[in-house]
Amino acid sequence: MGSTTIQPSSVVRNLRVLFDSELTFKHHVSKIVSLCFYQLRRLKQLKHCVDVNTMKLLISVFILSRLDYCNVLLSGLPMSTIRPLQHVQNAAARLALGLSPRDHVSDALKKLHWLPVTHRIQYKLSLMMFLVHNHQCPDYMSNIVSLVSDDPGRRRLRSATSTDYHIPRTRTKFGDRAFSIVGQKAWNNLPQSVCSADSLDSFKRKHKFYLFNSCFNV
Repeated sequence: MGSTTIQPSSVVRNLRVLFDSELTFKHHVSKIVSLCFYQLRRLKQLKHCVDVNTMKLLISVFILSRLDYCNVLLSGLPMSTIRPLQHVQNAAARLALGLSPRDHVSDALKKLHWLPVTHRIQYKLSLMMFLVHNHQCPDYMSNIVSLVSDDPGRRRLRSATSTDYHIPRTRTKFGDRAFSIVGQKAWNNLPQSVCSADSLDSFKRKHKFYLFNSCFNV
């Protein structure tokens, strides 16, 4: 522009999410982890002043809310990228229950009724698909998915009465991360008893119960 050369930015912020040029979200995850551990260090100073329920509430506000914010953007990412977020949740669970760093965390998450990070992402994806399925979403979301039963070639097949969505083929791992892929896969993997929930609140309860059982083998 004129005599000035404008260089493109490698990372940009949009709605508090850091987007890098290759959409790896490594900068975004790193920022969340840094902020969460900072808050955990501050909350640790209060552990002798508040009870367990108050600590759980504070962690929910300052830590879990950050882990859940726009977490569907992280679907399909390798575990090496997601794992630092799980480390944050593990540290939060130990703080909430007053455990030492060496204590096993699975029992702590189960006691707190906290879904692990990957399951929280699946929960959010399926929740969005429930809104799509029940026509409670914007058109730009419903227009990128399609029911198997809407395919004219399947009208006489048993699948014509199912609630499954058609999953298009992709050629790249990057394409596999699109909502039209991961959202429909998450929905298709749910049991019919969850998909057929008659209200949003009912779906949330059934879905969390299903994920909790599958995660902790209850």
